[in-house]
Amino acid sequence: MTKEKKSNAHNTSSQQDDVMDTSTNNPGENGTTNENEGPSYEDKFKFMNAMASPVAPKKLAKKLFKCVKQATKQKNHLRLGLREAQKYIRRGEKGLVVLAGNVSPIDIYSHMPVVCEEANIPYVFVPSKEDLGSVIRANRTCCLLMIRPHAEYKELYDEILEKVKKLDSTAE
Repeated sequence: MTKEKKSNAHNTSSQQDDVMDTSTNNPGENGTTNENEGPSYEDKFKFMNAMASPVAPKKLAKKLFKCVKQATKQKNHLRLGLREAQKYIRRGEKGLVVLAGNVSPIDIYSHMPVVCEEANIPYVFVPSKEDLGSVIRANRTCCLLMIRPHAEYKELYDEILEKVKKLDSTAE
C-alpha cells in the first residue's frame, strides 16, 4: 500500500471507532460513572406485591444488604431460598427474614409471613429480588433469605432488628 492508502485506511478505521462507540457509561459529577443504572429504589415499588408489608425504607435496606454481605462470609449464618429458610425456621432457628417484594406468582411464599409470626421471627420486605440476588453475589435472583446473628456483625444486626420491630409495630 502506498502512504496515501495507509493514511486513508487509518482515517476510516478511526471514524468507525468513533461511530461504533455505543457505551452507556456517561460520566457523572467528578468524572465518575453510576454503577447502579437500574431503576431507583422508589421506582421498584411499582412492581411490589400487595402483601409486601412492612417494607424497609431505603436506608434500612442498605443496612440490610450490608449485613447480608457480612453474613455471606460466615458459614451457616445465611439461609438462602424459601425451602432452606422454612426448614430451619420450623426446626426452631432464629434470625431475621428478608423477603423480596416483587415475587410472582405470590403463592410461592405467601405463607412465610404467617410462619415467621408463629415462630416469633421478625421479617421485612425489600422491593426487588434482583437486589437480594446481587447482594449474595449470585447470578440469579433470591426471593427470601434468613440472616442469623454472628459476633462479627452483631451491632449492625441488632440495629436492623430494632428498626424492623419498629416497622412491624407501625404497620399494625
